[in-house]
Amino acid sequence: MRILSALLVGLVFGVGIAISGMINPAKVLNFFDIAGTWDPSLIFVMGGALLTTFIGYRLVLKRPGPIVEAEFKLPTNTVIDARLIGGSAVFGLGWGIAGFCPGAAVPALGSGRYEVLAFVAALLAGLWVAKMIQTKQADRRVTA
Repeated sequence: MRILSALLVGLVFGVGIAISGMINPAKVLNFFDIAGTWDPSLIFVMGGALLTTFIGYRLVLKRPGPIVEAEFKLPTNTVIDARLIGGSAVFGLGWGIAGFCPGAAVPALGSGRYEVLAFVAALLAGLWVAKMIQTKQADRRVTA
């Protein structure tokens, strides 16, 4: 049941991303080009997502627990640290340069475009490098 629900949610997300045009990096990059070919449609996509999330969280969190898990898994860290700021900056730079964010790149894999494959490969490499750095930092803390 858990796998099926994840598949259905992912399918709805992917279809929404495709319908909104967010798998097209030119559309995203045009959003950032305020002085040129600015396309404000991304604001409406983000606004719709924020509104849906705002309402959805309020409805779902009133329940005693989730349907396919034992408990809600919500973030507990409220600290704004260098890792968060650095990760946000890298995400923003990558989004602004490539026109993809990870959420839109996965559905865009279906387009067969080489740019998407290159982005996803770079994303996976970045995740691997970040994990290696995190492991080395944890090792240093243990030995110190």
